Amino acid sequence: MNRRWYDEHEETPKTIELLKKLDNRTMKLLSKDLSTIVKQIKELREESKKEDEDEEISLGIQRVLGLYQSENARRWYDKKPEINYAMRSMSTLQKEDFYNIMEGLHVTLSSR
Repeated sequence: MNRRWYDEHEETPKTIELLKKLDNRTMKLLSKDLSTIVKQIKELREESKKEDEDEEISLGIQRVLGLYQSENARRWYDKKPEINYAMRSMSTLQKEDFYNIMEGLHVTLSSR
């Protein structure tokens, strides 16, 4: 079965479906907040990496392929500038960080 890299995580496809239902204004505000969170996580990881120079970080082939394919704008969020940048930024995080964000978003968006 040809699964997307994020289908490995139960909450991610559900969260992406919830994101899809947001209006453009809400999506744009959320994207800004998500981009800030991603930047903070990357800064923390970079500081941690300096302390542990032996740590190797890999995105994985499926995630790199997803970034490449986003240029073709095949997914709904590739065509939505309101959320595209945040989704691309989040996809470059380590899986654990990405999945934590998706779980938090799922809880937040489910309660709307």
